[in-house]
Amino acid sequence: MIETDIVIVGAGPVALFAIFEAGLLKMRCHLVDYLPQIGGQLSEIYPKKPIYDIPGYPSILAQELIDNLNKQAEPFKPSYTLGERVEELKKNGERDFELVTNMGTKIKAKVVVIAGGLGCFEPRKPEVSGLDKFENGKGINYMILDPEKYRNQKMVIAGGGDSALDWTIFLADVCSELTLVHRSESFRGAPDSVNKVMMLANEGKIKLLLNSALASIVGNEHLESVEVINTKTNEKEIIETNHLIPLFGLSPKLGPIESWGLNLDKNAIEVNTDDYSTNIEGVYAIGDINTYKNKLKLILCGFHEAALMSHSAYKYINPGIKYTMKYTTVQGVNTF
Repeated sequence: MIETDIVIVGAGPVALFAIFEAGLLKMRCHLVDYLPQIGGQLSEIYPKKPIYDIPGYPSILAQELIDNLNKQAEPFKPSYTLGERVEELKKNGERDFELVTNMGTKIKAKVVVIAGGLGCFEPRKPEVSGLDKFENGKGINYMILDPEKYRNQKMVIAGGGDSALDWTIFLADVCSELTLVHRSESFRGAPDSVNKVMMLANEGKIKLLLNSALASIVGNEHLESVEVINTKTNEKEIIETNHLIPLFGLSPKLGPIESWGLNLDKNAIEVNTDDYSTNIEGVYAIGDINTYKNKLKLILCGFHEAALMSHSAYKYINPGIKYTMKYTTVQGVNTF
């Protein structure tokens, strides 16, 4: 059981700044994100995109902003559970919360902050029946957390974007056998990556199947093989494999949050703008995932929400204890 003052669902820029604001108030944070790294959309979708509306930075690359926020948060010793999705939220008694992830990780916290951006990024899955039978450690994964897990293993990667190309290049020397399956003859990724994949195929280091799609999967307790069909000739081929990694991108959804009893407006969480609290006492929502009158979906607005939320959370955790606000230029950044 992981125990913390504040558990933050999400690890994007607003969540990272919340670590800093909470840290100034001597509250420790644990972050949970379904993505395998911190940074949310900025790191996963457009790390090289310039951002122009961050105060003090006429222009800053998305990943550079995440790196700076991470460095700013480091003195407050945050902890992380990455590559897992929060499935359950329940309140124990008047104040304590318990969260459970899809991998069974349990987290106990005094305050819950939902900072999930557009929601939980869920993988776009191929239209193949029986996928769920081999998920959660039985052969099918939708992201790669630890490449060493696949050393000397047989793997099939499906996809034609940057992620599929990059992982194919990286894992070519890790896996004993590696097959890349792509439904087209052209790729959506960087030309340099395409050239490297083609070279690996020509050298016999990987097997490349173009104009091909996943048709079926076979196995008992663990994945054993996948059947691939050529979309032009309808010829089928069976590939023995230990792992299948479909990399068809991610789509944002509220996911399990929808069942937590929060007041929702379409795909956003309604909050009180006094402190960005929700209808459940002790649960807050900040950033793009919340909604209120005149809401602006800007990172800098999320930073403002994180600051007000932190002061409200302090009062919630420490009822009756008065906190005297000081500027960081006066008090400095005190770590734990």
